[in-house]
Amino acid sequence: MNQREHLLEQLWILRYQMGDNDALVLLVERYCGPLLYYVRRLIGDSHAAEDVLQDVWMTVVRELPRLRDRRSFAAWVYRIARNKVFRQLKRKGHLPIPTEDMEVEAGAEEEGHFSPEEAALVHQCLESLPFQHREVLMLRFFEQMSYEQIAEVVGCRVGTVRSRLHYAKRALRKEIEEKSNGKR
Repeated sequence: MNQREHLLEQLWILRYQMGDNDALVLLVERYCGPLLYYVRRLIGDSHAAEDVLQDVWMTVVRELPRLRDRRSFAAWVYRIARNKVFRQLKRKGHLPIPTEDMEVEAGAEEEGHFSPEEAALVHQCLESLPFQHREVLMLRFFEQMSYEQIAEVVGCRVGTVRSRLHYAKRALRKEIEEKSNGKR
């Protein structure tokens, strides 16, 4: 998001906090698609993801008037979504088990363009990863969040985010290689 878009978003939040409900519509339009994608990938069920997202927006409507730091809206709303996902998974008995993270320096992000077949393979492999790996990869590469924003969303230190990304990229690479070579 460029600076102009970021300032516009802060203005919408301020307008909503001052009673302009149309400003909330603009925020929903901006975040609804990316949030639905994020929640759907974490839960794996489109209908459940839509229910969770509806619950997220109900929380936003209720809590946004009290949000003091308008600069961190994206991290705040993704944190709400993450918490709702955890509640949903816990209700269904599928709560992810936290894994230990070691502090490591992450290498440079690999960027590239994929064919439709490669993209489908990446998404399939992504869905087979543990929750914590899938989550940080999605926030970093699909939602374009900084390490600091991801740390705020998942509630950990930046070093832990770097570590999780390092291990998540390694696990994804291994999964892709195995599926590409027909081992699975």
